[in-house]
Amino acid sequence: MSLPLFQVDAFADRAFSGNPAAVCLLDAPREEAWMQRVAAEMNLSETAFLVRRAGTSVYDLRWFTPRAEVDLCGHATLASAHVLWEQGELPPGEPAVFETRSGRLTARQGADGWIAMDFPADPEEETDAPEGLVEGLGVAPVYVGRGREDYLVLLADAGAVRALRPDMSRLEVLETRGVLVTAAGDGPYDFVSRFFAPRLGIPEDPVTGSAHCCLGPFWQARLGKTEMTGFQASERGGAVRVRVGAERVEVAGRAVTVMEARLLADEALVSPA
Repeated sequence: MSLPLFQVDAFADRAFSGNPAAVCLLDAPREEAWMQRVAAEMNLSETAFLVRRAGTSVYDLRWFTPRAEVDLCGHATLASAHVLWEQGELPPGEPAVFETRSGRLTARQGADGWIAMDFPADPEEETDAPEGLVEGLGVAPVYVGRGREDYLVLLADAGAVRALRPDMSRLEVLETRGVLVTAAGDGPYDFVSRFFAPRLGIPEDPVTGSAHCCLGPFWQARLGKTEMTGFQASERGGAVRVRVGAERVEVAGRAVTVMEARLLADEALVSPA
């Protein structure tokens, strides 16, 4: 048996930009160990696995890095919704509804080609910098906060964010999903950011949708705006729109399919020979 497998550049308007994610459409639930091995084989920041609930248009969705399952992933959710509409699994205009470890998430198509996703807000709180954070970044922060899973580090300006060359060995020992670095924007953007998660096998994530659940409330408080556009200034880069509500954040981006394939190794991966 083989399974459909797609590689999608999320938060991108052209191929080979934004953040690549793999999307695997399952015909039935699979064991966690098998999904983890597939994600390690794909070696992308996230691989998404979807299985449709019988008699409904709702999909169970799980995300895996090469090393671990995660509770929330924005770019692989965007990629998953994009694949469902592109492959005709959902009719155009019908929302994509996912049940996940972060609750029910919904994605909707916009008339301008952007896909908007409804995520839980993750407001940060000010905290002391843990040992190794400043040394790992190699720059003095203006402010350090902590959300549910990540440290948020504010730098003086966008140039400082773009110029960062972190010591991943120091960041890897921090007890956190990742380190989110941000500053006020330049050009057309309200803010810029970068995201490092070496502990999960992701030295730098190209564009991190879930990080904007924290960035949205953070910059709303400083800029007084509920609708903003951020730019994640990685080598590949990507634009993200955010709309901040009381307890939710709408995160929006575009997506491009760059590869369609069949996953030939199936249940044989569950039990090593």
